[in-house]
Amino acid sequence: MPALSLRDRWISFRNRLIANPRFQRFAAGFPLTRPIARQNARALFDLMAGFVYSQILAACIELDLFSVLADAPLPSSAVALRLGLSPEATTRLLKAAAALGLAESLPDGRYGIGRLGAALQGNPSLVSLIRHHAMLYADLADPVALLRGELDSPKLKAFWAYAKNTDAAAASSEQVRAYSELMADSQALIAADVLDAYPLNRHTRLLDIGGGEGVFLLQAAARHPKLRLVLFDLPAVAERASTRFVDAGLGHRASALGGDFFKDPLPRGADVASLVRLLHDHDDAFALSILRSAHAALPKGGTLLVAEPMSGTPGAEPVGDAYFGFYLAAMGAGRPRSLGEIKDLLGEAGFEKSRLAQTRNPMIVRLVIATA
Repeated sequence: MPALSLRDRWISFRNRLIANPRFQRFAAGFPLTRPIARQNARALFDLMAGFVYSQILAACIELDLFSVLADAPLPSSAVALRLGLSPEATTRLLKAAAALGLAESLPDGRYGIGRLGAALQGNPSLVSLIRHHAMLYADLADPVALLRGELDSPKLKAFWAYAKNTDAAAASSEQVRAYSELMADSQALIAADVLDAYPLNRHTRLLDIGGGEGVFLLQAAARHPKLRLVLFDLPAVAERASTRFVDAGLGHRASALGGDFFKDPLPRGADVASLVRLLHDHDDAFALSILRSAHAALPKGGTLLVAEPMSGTPGAEPVGDAYFGFYLAAMGAGRPRSLGEIKDLLGEAGFEKSRLAQTRNPMIVRLVIATA
């Protein structure tokens, strides 16, 4: 057995010390270590109780609590009438929501909307995701079975019709409706961040690969009136995008083409292409195939935008490796990748150089710009 490095020996010593009940009692009482001990205890409890917190949030969303509290604080009795709950149940929910920052308890006994509840009121995209999480929670009921690939009927895999589906292009309009609507709702969260980080002023034609119902292209169109727009997605999804373009009055400069980007060549003629939250939905071989197709569709010097949450994002590590790691496991395809891994794939696909552009909220989306 190789000798342990100094760092390994230190980590081993530290962990033995932290695991010792006598040291834990000492640390909790000693003035210099007490704040750290309490912080660690709270963090550990939050990990244990996280599912309960998520279900409290889900109940607030399902009962539309934040809309009830949005205009003015109310006594719990008035809230109970609006929610259709007993006074006891309403008080329990309001106290829990206040403890989580979703509601606010006032000195006179009334409750108002809290800071986090107010943020949700202004973010319908996030509300859609919270409602969607009921399926994720069902798949995570037995996390070990999920890791072993032993789930009987994974709900997320059935929901995302293209996940590990060799004939995804044959999906019907009804099969793609629910996930297309969710993608459209949630894509509004990040489209503005991507377009702020990389303005499209110098480009003439944008190809959005796997663009869903066209929310990203609609925002790009609003910012750049002369930009031509092309969307490529599964036929049933492209039909929905085409309808959105026509309804928005963009039929003259936006088109949606249907196909399978694992089997069909991507349309040419664009000088910039985008992959918005697409690569992490696919395993490495498929992700590389998508990037090679994008490279083939772009002219020399063309630009590719890869926008998605990434593994190892500083300050947001749980988002990439914990949340998306297990979400994609339940979905049955893909994995979160680090910035370095994405750059390596881009290089293997033929892109000459790539760089990271700063986004407003790297926790939910980072942007890599690559040149063909």
